[in-house]
Amino acid sequence: MVDNRYATALVIGSVLSLLATVYLSVAVGTQHWYQYRSPPGNHEASNASELREDFIKGEFDEKAYSDTLFRLNGTLGLWWRCVQAPGQSHWFKEPDPKMVTQCVSFTLPQQFLPKYKEPGNHNTGEDLLRTYLWRCQFLLPLVSLAFVILSGLIGVCACLCRSITPTLGVGVLHLLAGLCSLGTVCCFLAGMDLLHRVSVLPDGVDGSLGWSLYLALISSPLEMMAAALFLWAARSHRQNYTRMTAYRVA
Repeated sequence: MVDNRYATALVIGSVLSLLATVYLSVAVGTQHWYQYRSPPGNHEASNASELREDFIKGEFDEKAYSDTLFRLNGTLGLWWRCVQAPGQSHWFKEPDPKMVTQCVSFTLPQQFLPKYKEPGNHNTGEDLLRTYLWRCQFLLPLVSLAFVILSGLIGVCACLCRSITPTLGVGVLHLLAGLCSLGTVCCFLAGMDLLHRVSVLPDGVDGSLGWSLYLALISSPLEMMAAALFLWAARSHRQNYTRMTAYRVA
């Protein structure tokens, strides 16, 4: 039999865990982790359409797609990179062309490609720090979601067995998931900072954090609060059960 206090803690922890999972899943699947704001004249340039086509169909090169992101209001995510450019125009030049967003996904092999000390220049040697930051920002959210799914399976088994003891493991897994989510954000921010040190932004171009990154950042404390509730419920219930058993024996 579970005390009402512990049951309430488990319900609140489950709701927080669900919210954190949704936030992190949305963050991983969207491309607004970092966004650039380019001067309006960049989109009116004659080679804007060429840059867009090369961005979509050209070979994968960090310097090439980074320069395009800088110039065409680009947005960057864990799995996506997007730019804004004028859409297909008629034979005459439109005074105010409609801006179209074009996105390209990072393939799985591209996620594990090495980064170089000078982006695009393979002769400068591999930048191990940026390489592993990039790989960690891709792997850590997947590990975090895996921990939450595993903890959910353990929680279902605990309900079927009518035992609160496995809740301790659920809390530990949520704590690890929260640390992985926080690590994802830290790796992404550190990687972007290092990228901007070797790739100077053009004049008039500003960069800012996007809402996808904030969703991932919010998911981390939610998972940690859920972990605290699960751990408290498991520990307090165990102590209470031990006291009751000792009382009955006495």
